[in-house]
Amino acid sequence: MSGLRILVIDDERPALDELTYLLERDPRVAGVLGCDSATEALRVLQDLEVDAVFLDIQMPGLTGLDLAQVLSRFKSPPPIVFVTAHEEHAVSAFELAAVDYVLKPVRAERLAEAVRRVVDAGTPAPSGDAQIAVERGGVTRFVQRSDITHVEAQGDYARLHTAEGSHLVRTPLSTLAEEWAPAGFVRIHRSLLVSLPHIEEVRTESGRVSVVVAGQELSVSRRHTRELRDLLTRRSG
Repeated sequence: MSGLRILVIDDERPALDELTYLLERDPRVAGVLGCDSATEALRVLQDLEVDAVFLDIQMPGLTGLDLAQVLSRFKSPPPIVFVTAHEEHAVSAFELAAVDYVLKPVRAERLAEAVRRVVDAGTPAPSGDAQIAVERGGVTRFVQRSDITHVEAQGDYARLHTAEGSHLVRTPLSTLAEEWAPAGFVRIHRSLLVSLPHIEEVRTESGRVSVVVAGQELSVSRRHTRELRDLLTRRSG
């Protein structure tokens, strides 16, 4: 793989220089270009194609979120990593399909993880699916796991929800959470799993986060909000 070309945007020169320095030390990075405003970055992107954009959020004029909205309309949007001192914009960043959300002050190890996620963003997810055996009225049938929108704990059982209905399986939610994590299922509550590809919206109100899956709003517990955020950032587009 050839090295990454990265565009860094931050209106504070010390932060811009530090981030540029750290990225240039990463062996996976071939070159870094810095801009001190989103407007300047747009001018650069008219003539230059980059592999990723690392940007601050709170900037004068066009903010980082504004710029991300513009970039999302590009024919081939570059992966975006937000680098900011403010955590309250995280949900908005996830809705824009950011690859990562790094908090300042930036540590070299954390930045290396963000670069890894940029590389992974260009790697297709496994396409294999699984068939889940369910019983109803003495008849065993098979449900595609990719059709399951969310899973609800019911004692030692779990209820699988699809667009067509629900099915009870004799497997604890904790077991499914572990086995189905590679397939994109994430725990949002001690009694709920959701399928990341089926999340239609992420909502936040008064500090509380919820997701909309198959038209149904499901609350995310505070304990699981960070895990959900981390997994959502790995989604590409």
